[in-house]
Amino acid sequence: MGNCIPVTPSVLESKNSLDLLEIMGNISYDDSNMTSLDYDAAPCHNQYCPLFQRVAPAFLAVTCAAATLGTGALLVALAKRPHAWGWPQSRVLVAQLAVGTGLFAALLPPVAVGIGQGWRLGTGLCKLTHLLWHWSLFVQGLLVGSSSCRTAWCRWDPRSRWLAVAMWAGALLLATPAALTSGTVAAPETSCIRRNVDILSPVYLLHLTLCLCLFLLLPAVLLVATVAMPQLRAGWEPGICMSWLFFGLWVPYGVGLAMDFLLQAQLLQPTCSTFEHFDYVLGLCEGLGVLHCCLGPAALLAARLCRHRAGTSGSC
Repeated sequence: MGNCIPVTPSVLESKNSLDLLEIMGNISYDDSNMTSLDYDAAPCHNQYCPLFQRVAPAFLAVTCAAATLGTGALLVALAKRPHAWGWPQSRVLVAQLAVGTGLFAALLPPVAVGIGQGWRLGTGLCKLTHLLWHWSLFVQGLLVGSSSCRTAWCRWDPRSRWLAVAMWAGALLLATPAALTSGTVAAPETSCIRRNVDILSPVYLLHLTLCLCLFLLLPAVLLVATVAMPQLRAGWEPGICMSWLFFGLWVPYGVGLAMDFLLQAQLLQPTCSTFEHFDYVLGLCEGLGVLHCCLGPAALLAARLCRHRAGTSGSC
């Protein structure tokens, strides 16, 4: 879901940043993507886009299939033995995480189809795709963060119901800037891109800040709090570690987003090596994050199986 525009001095003024969500959202490619520039008399070549367009469809298809199987198995296990899920894998928390990963996985097929065909669903559905994509990420991040609190999801009572409503509504609000900054461009095929506004526009700065808070600040704060607070450290269990897989997979992309902003805003001067390799690094980082939708459910099932075999399962 990013457009294939290499990070070079000639494109840093562009409104379109490179990001996997945009590329997966039908980024088109033309000869300008294999730019040859002169950095200290040495030609620099960036051929990330054609490589990505060859690899992405298969990657997304496999990821979506694995995510569907994993989420389905998780929901079946939850339905067959709902009372076997105790803290930190409360059935209420697990069910919400399954919905979040399912929403994310459901967006992969239409996004993948557009890679080779161009975005044909219009600007409105492009913005809706970005909204749902980030809504899923924000709600999963908030849910995983809340799992550090032992009593947050122990019972499905009025308090936890209000907490669930607040988290899903809050995540939707946090994802709104993603819809406002996204849009479609024609070059030469129509593409759905993450950023269709200026790099320093207030709405994009807000969106970037929220993403960095989710991918970097939130896990850092939770980790420090867990280490510093004995009550949280005492309640640490393997199930929480499995839930934190979400943060582990998305932290590299958060770092990549920060670096991308510095390059696009010309706060860092790109070198020939940056021009040739940064797009690959950023794409791989977001690809790693995308894997959360299939690895997350599998990790939760594995943790549940380990607890069951160890005889530590119990009703929350």
